[in-house]
Amino acid sequence: MKKSLIEESILFISIVKWVAIATTGIGIIVGLSTALFLTLLNRSLVFSTGYSHYFLLLPVGLAISALVTQYLEPDAKGYGIEKVIAAVHRRGGRINIGIVPVKLLTTIITIATGGSAGQVGPCSQMGASLSSFVADLFKLDDNDRKKMVICGISAGFAAVLGAPFSGAIFGAEVLYVGSLLYEVLLPSLIAGITGYQIASLLGIRYEFYPLDFTPILSEAFLLKIVLAGIFFGICSVIVIEVMKTGKRFSEKFGKSLPLKGLIGGTVLIGMTYIFSRQFLGSGLETIQASLRGEEIVFYVFFLKAVFTSITLNFGGSGGLIMPILFIGATSGSLFGNMLGLDQATFAAVGFVSLLAGAANTPIAASILAVEFFGSAIAPYAAVACIVSFLMTGHRSIFPTQVLSFKKSTSVDVEVGSDLDYIHTSFKRRDKSLIGILLRVYDKMIGAGRKSGKPGKPDR
Repeated sequence: MKKSLIEESILFISIVKWVAIATTGIGIIVGLSTALFLTLLNRSLVFSTGYSHYFLLLPVGLAISALVTQYLEPDAKGYGIEKVIAAVHRRGGRINIGIVPVKLLTTIITIATGGSAGQVGPCSQMGASLSSFVADLFKLDDNDRKKMVICGISAGFAAVLGAPFSGAIFGAEVLYVGSLLYEVLLPSLIAGITGYQIASLLGIRYEFYPLDFTPILSEAFLLKIVLAGIFFGICSVIVIEVMKTGKRFSEKFGKSLPLKGLIGGTVLIGMTYIFSRQFLGSGLETIQASLRGEEIVFYVFFLKAVFTSITLNFGGSGGLIMPILFIGATSGSLFGNMLGLDQATFAAVGFVSLLAGAANTPIAASILAVEFFGSAIAPYAAVACIVSFLMTGHRSIFPTQVLSFKKSTSVDVEVGSDLDYIHTSFKRRDKSLIGILLRVYDKMIGAGRKSGKPGKPDR
């Protein structure tokens, strides 16, 4: 009885502690910083897009962004969230507070001059940095600091998208592939709700898209959803590989980030003239058009990946979540169009399924579907998100994620390693379906070689 009383007292104190920290130490601060960032970004966009050819400043914008990052805060380089994940895994959650002003400035410059990037990653990184600073201020230990940093990710995600519940799960899910950190769910949820409410009070407005078309859940439609999940998983792999290719290509131009910015910006100008301006910035208008069921050109999702890869690998600063949502919505529209299905419904399913696959966050993505599109989409979104997550394999747009399980027992990977460092191999299990199919394949190949074996030449 005494032990139970002590245990319950400790748990009660812990709950009170983390509710207080998540509200005042994280949620309010991150909500304020996110509202400031989004307000400054919106005003910058109103000013810059007032000029019809504002994107001609892309080389200058990317070069300035790269220069500021290279000399003031190198850790602000990149997409944002992958640096936070690395800090939690490798440095006990320690993140330099200098990231906040540098990331804010460079992201605004990048997006306002036409760079293809998003707002979620920077706000999550700034939220994590502020949370780490507060933890240092109160001299908290590494475990508490890491929990606060995760809450900072959740609060930033929630305050940008207006999705506190998926934000809470995203922060707890994004660090590991296949694991959910239950110990941070409560403070992450409190931080996400508080950040969202503070940003709303300060004038940030959110748009949600309840679906008009809700199909009846049947075996035939469920099969189409599974096929859609496979398609979105393949699209996720394409996006990840495009980002990797852009990074490898940028390394060929040396270590000077400003030079890369000038080169990348010039290439983006040429591509904008050849294709369209819809790939500039976050692409919110195209996302909205997809979710309304409007016709989308089939190559749009791929070009958005290319624009984003060039922007972020050649000196630009910003996030990957909004481009992923863009690619998901447009690829979903394409899938619906190819199969003669409702394009708006599959744009909504793709919107979240790409996030599930590319970021390895199927639970957060499924909840995001409900927050954005209503509860009717829940079963379809959940199935597509899980299939997309599995199809993406052991890769991610955030390569610093740590692998906690194998997506297939026929794939041999080192559990517990960063995705950036794992080596994939394949093993045959004789009693598995894959093993049987491989044996059949080998026999067919062997029979083909035997029947096609050349005879002895005539003498």
